[in-house]
Amino acid sequence: MSAYFVTATGTDIGKTFVTAGLVRHLRKEGRAASALKPLVTGFDVATSALSDPGLLLEAMDEKLTTEAFDRISPWRFAAPLSPDMAASREDRVIDFDALIAFCREAMTTKDTLFIEGVGGAMVPLDTRHTVLDWIAALDLPVIVVAGSYLGTISHTLTALDALTRRKLNIAALVINDTPSDIPSADTIASISRFATDVPIAAIPRVKHWLDAREQFAALWKILA
Repeated sequence: MSAYFVTATGTDIGKTFVTAGLVRHLRKEGRAASALKPLVTGFDVATSALSDPGLLLEAMDEKLTTEAFDRISPWRFAAPLSPDMAASREDRVIDFDALIAFCREAMTTKDTLFIEGVGGAMVPLDTRHTVLDWIAALDLPVIVVAGSYLGTISHTLTALDALTRRKLNIAALVINDTPSDIPSADTIASISRFATDVPIAAIPRVKHWLDAREQFAALWKILA
């Protein structure tokens, strides 16, 4: 079994697209692969098929049942806010120890497992813990997803620095192409001058993962 934690430099950067793409790539290659999205905010039952856990279940060729959502994403909140705020709106608190235990139990699978975080690396989970604490507790290799927009260089280097200071293994940085006048190649070149030890992969802006199948294959080669 191998497992990876997928985080990002912020929200709506493309963590789920990258995670689902990796799951689909491995399954297409005949490998067992699965994903978790333990925490999700902004979840609406009426549009659950388009939610992050819904897209991950689709990538795993699973039916979108309540049981399936409970299995991969047990902490679901309606408000599109940070987990601590979203939980507070529902008079709930995220049990950090239970979250870690849930992930560790899933890590006993023989599948290649991807655990997708929520928002960026420093998003608060409760009054004491952030996503970074979550990653550190699991001590898994980290896949960092970043965009190619103006400002991403600072956001990306800040996230990498935070992860490095906690002595975490950054398995890959994925530049997920986002609308910008700045070519992704220029962004990658700039980041690579400062993050000299981090493998960098690029995913183009596409509507379907198959249109980036070569890039997902190259990303998995980096990880494997």
